[in-house]
Amino acid sequence: MEVVVIGAGQAGLSAAYHLARQGFAPGTGFVVLDGETRAGGAWQHRWPSLTLARTHHVHDLPGLPFPPAQDDVPAAAAVPAYFADYERHFALPVHRPVRVRAVRRTRDGRFRVETADGDWTAAAVVNATGTWTRPFVPRYPGQELFRGRQLTPVDYRGAAEFTGRSVVVVGGGASAVQLLGEISEVADTTWVTRRPPVWREEPFGPDEGRAAVALVEDAVREGRSPGSVVGVTGLVVTPWVREARARGVLDRLPVFDRLTPDGVAWDDGRSVRADAVLWATGFRAALGHLRPLGLRGPGGGIRMAGTHVAGEPRVHLVGYGPSASTVGANRAGREAAVALRRLLHPDTALPRSA
Repeated sequence: MEVVVIGAGQAGLSAAYHLARQGFAPGTGFVVLDGETRAGGAWQHRWPSLTLARTHHVHDLPGLPFPPAQDDVPAAAAVPAYFADYERHFALPVHRPVRVRAVRRTRDGRFRVETADGDWTAAAVVNATGTWTRPFVPRYPGQELFRGRQLTPVDYRGAAEFTGRSVVVVGGGASAVQLLGEISEVADTTWVTRRPPVWREEPFGPDEGRAAVALVEDAVREGRSPGSVVGVTGLVVTPWVREARARGVLDRLPVFDRLTPDGVAWDDGRSVRADAVLWATGFRAALGHLRPLGLRGPGGGIRMAGTHVAGEPRVHLVGYGPSASTVGANRAGREAAVALRRLLHPDTALPRSA
């Protein structure tokens, strides 16, 4: 191949669409390797109660609008169906399930993409593996002593399993607030965050979006790990958030100092009993298969120049850092495809319609 795309979520499909528009032949010029058994990326694994009304906006993939759907339709059904239609509509060369184990440089200056089903070689790699497979759980004293259940949003299937129980929800992001609101309807909940939440009463607009993206761009340009956009945008106050606040569900406590066998405790003597701790503490980029390339700098981050790794224009990370959103992934897919067309086919004119 000329290009191997790893991952078929929003970013990977956008990159594939734009590679085809830039003149790379589907199936012979580029392929998409996806570790899932079906279309949908991480959306197919979202908890069943996450409806379209409660998601962040599902942005159209390039060239094919997201079809109208009722607000109460589960996102885990609507979005994968849309992705599957998209792959068929544009005849994208997606191979699945293909788990990429490692990406290495070859002696002739190409890349070898190693999978459980054989290896591929390519002149360039577009990585679009997202974060869903790498939920982040911080370390606290006593974690191994806690006798209850510890889980992340990846493990969450619905509030019913916590009926009549006591649950501590850890995290200050949108997912933590959503899950806390659901669980609190059937269980006794405690919300803890490292910092007091910042609530945004007005809608999240383009200016706020650009400000969030700019801060993340600064981080990856300097080789630092991308931060959370919630730190910039705040938590949007929706009608169901207002309802949860009125019930006192969103009265947070500072994060505890340790876990105990039957709950959590603070150094000031306060404690809370818990049957479960839900770590809604974010995700990290799933980039372990790229480790053989040695992309990380001394501080552990990857320094970026646009969508490609600084100093390595043949390795692009889309859906990473500032492009880790549906609209950002679309833009990153196009940027990566245009850059690779210029790099690998410098004498080819930019397609008029691309």
